[in-house]
Amino acid sequence: MMSDDGDEKRGSGKRRTLMAALPLIVVAALFAVFGWQILFGRDPSEIPSVLIGKQAPALNLPPLEGSNRPALTSAEIAGKFTLVNVFASWCVPCRQEHPFLMELSENPDVNVVGINYKDNPDNALRFLGELGNPYSAIGVDKRGAAVIDWGVYGVPETFVVGPDGTIIFKKVGPIDPASYAKDILPVINRTIGPASRLMN
Repeated sequence: MMSDDGDEKRGSGKRRTLMAALPLIVVAALFAVFGWQILFGRDPSEIPSVLIGKQAPALNLPPLEGSNRPALTSAEIAGKFTLVNVFASWCVPCRQEHPFLMELSENPDVNVVGINYKDNPDNALRFLGELGNPYSAIGVDKRGAAVIDWGVYGVPETFVVGPDGTIIFKKVGPIDPASYAKDILPVINRTIGPASRLMN
C-alpha cells in the first residue's frame, strides 16, 4: 500500500510540474515563432496595407499654424504624384529620414505632404525650423484619429499616392535613398510608368 501511495504521489507531482511548466512552454514557442519571423521572415518595414490599389482616404486636416503651409486636404494631393509622410518631432527615425525628404521636395514632380502625428505644435515647428520644411502642405492629427483610416501603425510611415488618388505603396519606417530606389521606384515604374525623373 505504501508503494502504491508513493507512486500516486509521484504521478500527481509530475502532473503538477507539467501543468506549471505549460505556460513557459507556450511562451517559449511564441518567442521562437516571432524570432524566426524577425530573423528569416518578412521585413517588418513591409507591413502590407489593405489600402494598396484603393483610393486614398479623404484628407481634411487643419494646418500646422506658423508653418506657412496650407492645411492638408484631398485637394492638395489631387492629380499629383504624392508622398504622404506621417511624422512627429518626438520621433527619432523621422529625424533620420528628414534630409532625404528635403531632397525629394526639391523635385517638382514629387509632391511631399505631411501629417503631424500626436505632436505638440510648438515642438513640430521647432523640428521643421531646425531641419527644414519639405512639405507643401501639413495637416495636424493631434489625437491620431485621422491616420486610423490610413492604417498607420506608427511613425514614420509614408504612403505613395498616384496622380489618380490611388495608394500604390506603403513604407513603414524611415525612407532613405537606398530604400527609395529599392522599394518605391520599382512600384512607381510598375503602376504609373517609368519614373527616372522622380529619383531625386
